[in-house]
Amino acid sequence: MTLESTKQEDDMSTDTPTRAPHSDVPTGHKDGGRVGAGLFDPKQLVTSLPDAIRKLDPRVMVKSPVMFVVLVGSVVTTVLALKDPGSWFGWVIAVWLWLTVIFANLAEAVAEGRGKAQADTLRKAKTDTVARRLNDGAEEQVPGTELRIGDLVVCEAGDIIPGDGDVVEGVASVDESAITGESAPVIRESGGDRSAVTGGTKVLSDRIVIKITTKPGETFIDRMINLVEGAARQKTPNEIALNILLASLTIVFLLAVVTLKPFALYAGADKQTSLIVLTALLVCLIPTTIGALLSAIGIAGMDRLVQRNVLAMSGRAVEAAGDVSTLLLDKTGTITLGNRQAAEFVPVRGTTEAEVADAAQLSSLADETPEGRSIVVLAKEKYGLRERHQGELVDAEWVPFTAQTRMSGVDVDGRKVRKGATGSVIAWVQERGGEVAEDAQQLTDAISQAGGTPLLVALEDERGPRVLGVIHLKDVVKEGMRERFDELRRMGIKTVMITGDNPLTAKAIADEAGVDDFLAEATPEDKMALIKREQAGGKLVAMTGDGTNDAPALAQADVGVAMNTGTSAAKEAGNMVDLDSNPTKLIEIVEIGKQLLITRGALTTFSIANDVAKYFAIIPAMFAVAYPGLDKLNIMGLASPESAILSAVIFNALIIIALVPLALKGVQYRPMSADKMLRRNLGIYGLGGLIAPFIGIKIIDLLISLIPGIG
Repeated sequence: MTLESTKQEDDMSTDTPTRAPHSDVPTGHKDGGRVGAGLFDPKQLVTSLPDAIRKLDPRVMVKSPVMFVVLVGSVVTTVLALKDPGSWFGWVIAVWLWLTVIFANLAEAVAEGRGKAQADTLRKAKTDTVARRLNDGAEEQVPGTELRIGDLVVCEAGDIIPGDGDVVEGVASVDESAITGESAPVIRESGGDRSAVTGGTKVLSDRIVIKITTKPGETFIDRMINLVEGAARQKTPNEIALNILLASLTIVFLLAVVTLKPFALYAGADKQTSLIVLTALLVCLIPTTIGALLSAIGIAGMDRLVQRNVLAMSGRAVEAAGDVSTLLLDKTGTITLGNRQAAEFVPVRGTTEAEVADAAQLSSLADETPEGRSIVVLAKEKYGLRERHQGELVDAEWVPFTAQTRMSGVDVDGRKVRKGATGSVIAWVQERGGEVAEDAQQLTDAISQAGGTPLLVALEDERGPRVLGVIHLKDVVKEGMRERFDELRRMGIKTVMITGDNPLTAKAIADEAGVDDFLAEATPEDKMALIKREQAGGKLVAMTGDGTNDAPALAQADVGVAMNTGTSAAKEAGNMVDLDSNPTKLIEIVEIGKQLLITRGALTTFSIANDVAKYFAIIPAMFAVAYPGLDKLNIMGLASPESAILSAVIFNALIIIALVPLALKGVQYRPMSADKMLRRNLGIYGLGGLIAPFIGIKIIDLLISLIPGIG
């Protein structure tokens, strides 16, 4: 394989976005970009309060069974307090139950508020444009809202692209900062995997013809606005299952509380089991903490993806990312830098490395490919050769690469230097009457078997034509990839490298990068077959892609991440779109998905453990008068029955608002096995959920007992 053919292969397979020539801004997550840093701001509680109050609508509240019960309890205690206006206890309980509901709505409102802020920014990018539609070859100006699927529109420098589509003619530099937050323009061109354009972006140069692929109101920006606002967010299967569990627990506790009244009448403790007290008990025992935060956790999970410029088409996709057990990654641009780099110059017997380096640098001065530039740099840095320039060689005759010769080089100062494929260079030397060193073929074979690409370097001078040595080109694995794959392995995720390279090259790169397996000489059919095999074994699969030929595999994968630079077919097939078109972000997506699941599990554990502790606060207070022996369960030593019940209700409300930052930020994820993670959650959030109420309720009780007439 020649240097030039290598470049062609990489250009066809790389997933790295093509930037305009003048751009040197790297892609990736930008802390100062459109999406912000995502930290919790206490001011959000105040600004989101009106939305939280509006959510008190029973039609909204009924979607959360636990909090709907609390809402009903708030109404009941308020009615009872109105019947007995002189009862301070009833009024205080009613107020704190209402605050419990509002705090629960506030958690969801804050999470949604972030999305609305992002949506407002996106709306600024959505402008009503006039489109230059082609009609029988002639241009006509029509409102962008009148465009239909299949229409052809013309855009030139300075024009706003009126709708989503694919470039079918021309190439242009496009400003996508309104969508990605990235200031560097990108190249969009027809006939490749970087043909998709988004409505609302701006053409900076040249002229392109775009074929519209979406209806008005269904553009990419419209979908982004709906998703980040939460308007299109459906509950995921895990959320639905957890809601069913919480509803079941609520029914169980409701039945348990209802049965307490007959027991109290029999024991003569009717006063201690008034309807207000029973309502307070029910609210404290049902899992209100996780019931209040469940929706906020889901919204925040999608928000964390948006912060990294990844658009999830559904919450199901985010959760699936957390359960992924097999990760398919393209080699070029994901695991490797995307272009082969010169690693060493290997001389044949009778030649020195310096001679090979000099000839290799000379023959690469006119080679503007990344591989060619790497040869010039390696010769300069490793062998101290001055970096010469093409313009210095006035009388040089440059020999360009062609598919027929599979070589390139230069004729200068009576010397002819060539570099290229092994067979072509050997044939060139032999045709000119030269002899090829015996070890030349052995050196190229050794480099090929090691996964590299050998390029022979030959020279013809007064000594005659001869092979000087071999340039070893190799894929450069991105820094830190082995460590990332080690983390994934600890997470229980199998990594598979996908490449079009031959098996020898693929194995060498796989070994160096530390992936678990590889698929060499991969075709679209091979990718599909691999995904189906993994799924047949009960595994969830994630992969990235940007081309039309990736669309079937993206649709088949449980998590299909399409590159924003890719075709419309790829973006439609995937359930996530990476606006930065950075394939390595798939690893971050998996971590965010796992963080979402861990956060939900941790707060569920905390909530249930909380209920156990609150039981020890209220039950002894209710029945200690009738059954003095129960006073032994009053291990917190609470001041009075009223103080105990009120302290538990107040703590139940405050703990929700205290956990909002954790629900939005998420529990910190650390790669570890499932059993270790379970032990960690039980140790931190299970034990913490038991201890926190004892401390919190006792502190509140001490403060209440200082109020005259209560303590």
